[in-house]
Amino acid sequence: MDWNNNTLKRYMEAGLAALIVLTLGLAGATGVLSPRAAESEQTEAAVEEDSTKAGEENENKDAASNPDAEETQETIADGQYPIMGNSDVTVQEMVDYFNASGEVYPAEELSEGGADSIETFCQMYYDEATAEGVRPEVAFAQTMKETGFLQYGGDASIEQFNFAGLGTTGNGVPGNSYPDVQTGIRAQIQHLKAYATSDSLNQECVDDRYEYVKKGSAPYVQWLGQQENPEGLGWATGDNYGYDIVGMIEDMME
Repeated sequence: MDWNNNTLKRYMEAGLAALIVLTLGLAGATGVLSPRAAESEQTEAAVEEDSTKAGEENENKDAASNPDAEETQETIADGQYPIMGNSDVTVQEMVDYFNASGEVYPAEELSEGGADSIETFCQMYYDEATAEGVRPEVAFAQTMKETGFLQYGGDASIEQFNFAGLGTTGNGVPGNSYPDVQTGIRAQIQHLKAYATSDSLNQECVDDRYEYVKKGSAPYVQWLGQQENPEGLGWATGDNYGYDIVGMIEDMME
């Protein structure tokens, strides 16, 4: 009886040992218990995570260096023309656009205000606009629309150096007057900036109607027309006012 028990015990131990060996072999083949395999997987996961983080950091850096890039791209895709931003237009393109109109530059009248030539006039627009972050072509095209390429004929007169109808509310009201050409240009550009953004002015405010504008209510040229503005606000009441200006800008930059 003891012999049988001992024999049975040895058989059981041998069978258990064989089972353990088989189990270990299978585990090694599948990599379940392989520390190198586990370490390799962890390393690959870490590399992939680092790569993802690096990509996100680069995107964040790009966004930080140019915070308006994404908004600008969306704006262009939507067909809207931003009032604020960098511009590719040159002073010469502005000069050429005026000359192509066939109108004569009113040198006698505007020289009294410090702009004796169209070149000087356009340079003033370029400098004043870029100082406030406004696109020069926007302000210049608006002036050409408002004054009929500096020929006037509306409620305001050329001697006022009011180039965008500031304060001309209709019924013969002449609107604002300014001491010289540059001040009149600056007032117009500051008024445009008031519509375009809530950012503060970079220069001393000369636009005495600046405080009446709801800041940031018309960030796009198309929205300067009250009929096209989502809030019913804007610079002028005329139909397609802002769209007309955009059309002039496109002609200028062809």
